Amino acid sequence: MGYETLLVTAAGGVVTVTLNRPKVLNALNAMVFDELERVFLELAGDEAVRVVLLTGAGEKAFAAGADINEIRATDASLGEAMSRRGQLVFRAIETLGKPVIALVNGFALGGGCELAMACTIRIASDTAKLGLPEIRLGLIPGYGGTQRLPRLVGTSAALKMMLTGEMLGAAEALRIGLVDEVVAADRLMARGEELAGAIASAAPLAVRGAMEAVRKGAGLGIDDATVVEAEVFGRLCGTEDMKEGTGAFLEKREARWVGR
Repeated sequence: MGYETLLVTAAGGVVTVTLNRPKVLNALNAMVFDELERVFLELAGDEAVRVVLLTGAGEKAFAAGADINEIRATDASLGEAMSRRGQLVFRAIETLGKPVIALVNGFALGGGCELAMACTIRIASDTAKLGLPEIRLGLIPGYGGTQRLPRLVGTSAALKMMLTGEMLGAAEALRIGLVDEVVAADRLMARGEELAGAIASAAPLAVRGAMEAVRKGAGLGIDDATVVEAEVFGRLCGTEDMKEGTGAFLEKREARWVGR
């Protein structure tokens, strides 16, 4: 399917989705949300897709946030619906079942920062700037940011970001745990492709199982969470890929995954 606000390319089980509105710093409007929903629904059902890279067109921005003109036109009812819409799309990305790696080039502010937080892994260029400045608009983050940020960096660090609206440089974002890695701007895509390739070469059911166990266990106590882990581990023990992986290890050869 064609997209007006996205560029989508594929190579070797890795799909790259690029927000393609560089003239407005890849701001997130209603069409972007609609097209993100479409593309990730398609990717979820494509067994050939192992990893997704998500980035923004141009060097200035990953995504500079929501479209302020659209927000200004809302009232209480429309605003809540807008928030729920963004939350549902970002949740679909978070629960895709396949790793989504955000390549944060330049600004990731407001909804753009929230989009990055919905991804599995975040790699930032050394020129990246991240922040949640909604408080300066008389708002709070509305696309899951008030919930994901404390889970990533802790409550006090999250509230400091939200209550001041200040932007963080890449080094500070790495220090507090908002991003997982920082690389030179001209190495960002190459590093994302390296990481995606490493993940894509692993057993796909095991990759999905690890993500499932972590996601389901995150809100549970340790006793209940380890029950989830055991269920996923047991399920994987009954797969062809487990037989292939253990056999390849013992035979000192590369495994040939079939996803069953």
